[in-house]
Amino acid sequence: MPDASPQGVRPPAAPLADVRVIDFGQYIAGPGAAMALAELGASVIKVEPIGGDQARHIGRYGESMIRAYNRGKRSIALDLKSEAGREAALRLVAGSDVVIQNLRPGVVEKLGIGPAEVRARHPRVIYLSISGFGSSGPSRQRPGYDIAAQAESGLMSVTGEPDRLPQKVGVPIVDAAAAQLGAQAVLAALYGRERSGVGETLEVSLLETALHLQAATWCEYLAGAPEPTRIGDGQPHNAPAAEVVATRDGHVVLSAYAEDHWQRFCRAMGREELAVDPRFSSNERRVAHRAELRDVLRDCLSGYTSDQCVDLLSRHQIVVGAVRRYRDVLASADVAASGILVDAAGTDGGHYRALGLPYRMGDAPRAAPPAAPACGADGAAVLAEAGYSDAQIAALRQAGILA
Repeated sequence: MPDASPQGVRPPAAPLADVRVIDFGQYIAGPGAAMALAELGASVIKVEPIGGDQARHIGRYGESMIRAYNRGKRSIALDLKSEAGREAALRLVAGSDVVIQNLRPGVVEKLGIGPAEVRARHPRVIYLSISGFGSSGPSRQRPGYDIAAQAESGLMSVTGEPDRLPQKVGVPIVDAAAAQLGAQAVLAALYGRERSGVGETLEVSLLETALHLQAATWCEYLAGAPEPTRIGDGQPHNAPAAEVVATRDGHVVLSAYAEDHWQRFCRAMGREELAVDPRFSSNERRVAHRAELRDVLRDCLSGYTSDQCVDLLSRHQIVVGAVRRYRDVLASADVAASGILVDAAGTDGGHYRALGLPYRMGDAPRAAPPAAPACGADGAAVLAEAGYSDAQIAALRQAGILA
């Protein structure tokens, strides 16, 4: 899409201001993709079942999912198993640019709101489906969760200590990544539609997302490298790389495996002799003598606090980071300066802190969409905008089709 803005005039702060999105998603991946679009200015309607997104029913963490991945949306709760509920949903879809869903395999087809039916009626619609294992393989009917994708993509096999059980990543990283990749695919399709006038059917799977997160390791393996294994901290072919080292008050992680970085580390520690020690004189030798190297790193850093380590090594242009707990991260001056923490205000006067977009667009302020809506909070207004009369809306409520 060519930039028609006059030279020196900035584009609008909300690039998706005219885009309308229908979100049939639940939990993280689908809602997260829709919210990424909302943060870019899209108008998003969250279509929930009468009982609400399943995340609303799994306790405190589920409520955090709702808060984290549904800001800036409006909610309508419909009985999509009823003819009238499906008709209402299809009327909303008719006025949309994008439809997003990550329901169990086959559900949207049974409800008559699958990609084939929707795009046959509305060819300009961009329809994104996020599934566990894709739509073509033997596992296409299996329910897919983040943890299954971590397991079956090999990610868990390379995470954790070598003599302990395989470990998952500490957060649902595959779900979160699938949300962002889904939003990326939608943005590409919106751009393509500007040229062709036709929408697109998009698919993202958690399995493929988990594989993609390991692209470098997979490329190494596909080129003939041995099966990768768990080594805990550190990297298998470089040292010191991603090494976790105890300090006086915690831990730091550091990488200094490039030869000039290793020499700078030795100078920073006042241990120039380490740079020519036969055990450590090259990356290959340091990998071969990793145990002794780790003893040296502990000896060099254990007398410093984590912050002192970060200050000292950063001055020598060495990659280092303090391992921080959430409360320490919240107190970080870098996090505060980034502005990523935003205040999500609700129409009821309540508000909570959340994380905004992890990138900036020029000098525009970071988007801070309103708080996530209560289940069905906007149902009447949404249907009225779609052409329903007050009497029709009241009848849907009385029949239990609209919550």
